[in-house]
Amino acid sequence: QVQLVESGGGLVQPGGSLRLSCAASGSIFSINTMGWYRQAPGNERELVAVITSGGSTNYADSVKGRCTISRDNAKNTVYLQMNTLKPDDTAVYVCKAVISRAIWDYGHEYWGQGTQVTVSS
Repeated sequence: QVQLVESGGGLVQPGGSLRLSCAASGSIFSINTMGWYRQAPGNERELVAVITSGGSTNYADSVKGRCTISRDNAKNTVYLQMNTLKPDDTAVYVCKAVISRAIWDYGHEYWGQGTQVTVSS
C-alpha cells in the first residue's frame, strides 16, 4: 500500500501565498518523479510543476516565476510554494509520484486525493 496525502490548501486573497505539501507513505523502495497537477471546474487536469529525484524541475508557463517545487527525500515529501496567487490559480491541486515498491519494480504512478486552493477577495 502506498498513500499520498496533500495538505496546505485553503482560501487566500489575490497576491497571497500558500505552501502545499504532499507526503508519501507505505511500502516504498524509491521515489522517482514527484509533481503537482491542478484541475479547475470544467477544465482538464494540467501539470503545474514536477521535480525528479535528482532535483531537476519543470514548470507550467502559467506559474513560472511564481511557484517553486521542492522535495525532501528523507521525508518522502514534495512541496509547492505558490506566491503572487491569482484567481485563475483556483483549482484542486493533486500530487503525483512515481514510486517503486521493490528493487525489481520500475515504478508506478500514485495520486493523492487533492487539496482545494481558492484565490478570491
